[in-house]
Amino acid sequence: MEIGYLMVLAWEDVRVMLPNFGKGPTKRLLNGLNGFAEPGRIMAIMGPSGSGKSTLLDTLAGRLPKNVVMTGNVLLNGKKKIPDYGFVAYVTQEDVLLGTLTVKETIAYSAHLRLPSTMSKEEVSSIIDGTIIEMGLQDCADRLIGNWHLRGISGGERKRTSIALEILTKPRLLFLDEPTCGLDSASAFFVVQTLRNIAHDGRTVISSIHQPNSEVFALFDDLFLLARGETVYFGEAKMAIEFFAEAGFPCPRKRNPSDHFLRCINSDFDVVTATLKGSQRIHDVPNSADPFMNLATAQIKSMLVERFKRSTYARRVKYNIQEQSTNEGIETETNYGSQASWWKQLSTLTRRSFVNMCRDIGYYWLRIIINIIVSICVGTLYFDVGYSYTSILARGACGAFVTGFMTTISIGSLPSVIEEMKVFYRERMNGYYGVAAYILANFISSFPFLVVIALTSCTITYNMVKFRPGFIHYVFFTLNVYGCLSVIESIMMVVASLVPNFLMGIVTGAGIIGIMMMSSGFFRLLSDLPKVVWRYPISYISYGAWATQGSYKNDLLGLEFDPLLPGDPKLTGEYVITHMFGVELSHSKWWDLGALFIILICYRILFFIILKFKERALPLFQALYAKRTLHQLEKRPSFKKMSSFTSMRRQPLHSLSSQEDLDSPLHY
Repeated sequence: MEIGYLMVLAWEDVRVMLPNFGKGPTKRLLNGLNGFAEPGRIMAIMGPSGSGKSTLLDTLAGRLPKNVVMTGNVLLNGKKKIPDYGFVAYVTQEDVLLGTLTVKETIAYSAHLRLPSTMSKEEVSSIIDGTIIEMGLQDCADRLIGNWHLRGISGGERKRTSIALEILTKPRLLFLDEPTCGLDSASAFFVVQTLRNIAHDGRTVISSIHQPNSEVFALFDDLFLLARGETVYFGEAKMAIEFFAEAGFPCPRKRNPSDHFLRCINSDFDVVTATLKGSQRIHDVPNSADPFMNLATAQIKSMLVERFKRSTYARRVKYNIQEQSTNEGIETETNYGSQASWWKQLSTLTRRSFVNMCRDIGYYWLRIIINIIVSICVGTLYFDVGYSYTSILARGACGAFVTGFMTTISIGSLPSVIEEMKVFYRERMNGYYGVAAYILANFISSFPFLVVIALTSCTITYNMVKFRPGFIHYVFFTLNVYGCLSVIESIMMVVASLVPNFLMGIVTGAGIIGIMMMSSGFFRLLSDLPKVVWRYPISYISYGAWATQGSYKNDLLGLEFDPLLPGDPKLTGEYVITHMFGVELSHSKWWDLGALFIILICYRILFFIILKFKERALPLFQALYAKRTLHQLEKRPSFKKMSSFTSMRRQPLHSLSSQEDLDSPLHY
């Protein structure tokens, strides 16, 4: 991939707050940060846990959660711009992958989704193989990633696979949230070395990292050191040792620089020291004339922050940001994100989704087995139901159960749907494809499985119960059940888009389907339903009402049943439907089936609208929320005086200068 243009990222006076409208204070996650990232260099955002590394990364990538408020400027090539979908590549700390695919399949599908459609198969294969080699994934390329029932690759290999997906297209701006988390030292070095090579190819790479070893630390060009949301140091990584030495905290010769930096600013060490003192495992060190002898890390951090603000490093940062903001910059390209055609995206997504469904036992295969078992149970319970008077209610109950309760087994697909949607959200944020392609591909790939469920269930039930004979009646019965299955699938996708937790999702989905079943006309006749709410509109938007009416008409019309009293005339199917089941015959069963498929389309459209709303409208609401929140917070007298983080942990600590030639900062 050729470099389209260089990307310079700068941020000025960035503040991120977590508002608290109660009695508690507003928490400042980031407090007035300034910095810049240049092409050809790899930057490390480092700091102890809770220092704001991931928050800063999310801020620069435009992916802050909606409950926080951000102020300040983020400049791309000197222009204010909120990164859009596909504008930047982001490797999250959590590895979101489809466990049913192999490593090579995962990378290959990603390549086909994003690389230009004009590229030949040989060129695409060359890029895929090159990426696998670049990330050292040759040994596990043909192994499954793994999920709850499939043993897969190791955690380190999963992390490298996640990174491989994003470096596949050589992005101009690459963010990584702790890419070495869970990796051994060799794997961590290999990963960062690869990222360094990408950066030196003219890309801008920014990575948060917790505590790298000395070899990994030496690979970074720039260092942004954070503590409690404030800048401790920003500049060339190799100059950080000199900065700490000038501040009076030189790094001991036998210590990893990153360990030393975090030892200076991580206030958790104060708690460790106090605990050891309390347990008599550490003895007090006599006071010294050294002014840093008894300083707590919170005090050391404050001294370093103040020194950086007055240093030449901070002045250099402000000068570079000012230069970037006054520079007209290079006009950003509009063809970021995927360069594959919509049809190629659709076909690739359909193939991948179909493979995932085939290999995931819990997605469809388990449901097919359960449906067959339940169908046999229904068939034996209503076996050869006949035409007696009692068979009238039996036929109605059986039809309502098959179209209603038996199809609700599809609720069990929710966990698999949620896992698949996690992958969708990650890929959508990185610009792999659009919402419409995803929804249509999911529908096409699930079609064969739903047809198999409908055919097996209906064939067993229809022949054992002996519903009204005739091939056309069997076809309608099968289409009716397929429509119900598809509607429930669509409902579960809507639920998954609103409730991403599968336990809450199952409860929510079951509740929605339960409400629809109550208004289906079986538990209470449609004509007897309360007009407000239940009859209008719930029964009209309920798939169960249309499916049950169609089932009654398909089975009962044209049949005759024995009367309640011997000698009375036989009961016709029309009489049973209108007088006993309260269903009007003003329209045919095919209209009921058509209404069912219209409901199916409406739920798919609703799913599309929800995803688009979350994608387009929520950022606008978030901006309004931030503006209103800032207006309310500025009215508080204590807001401007509030510090970023306050710490009560100020126990005496040993001098850092007394730790020279020690392997541990603690005296035992």
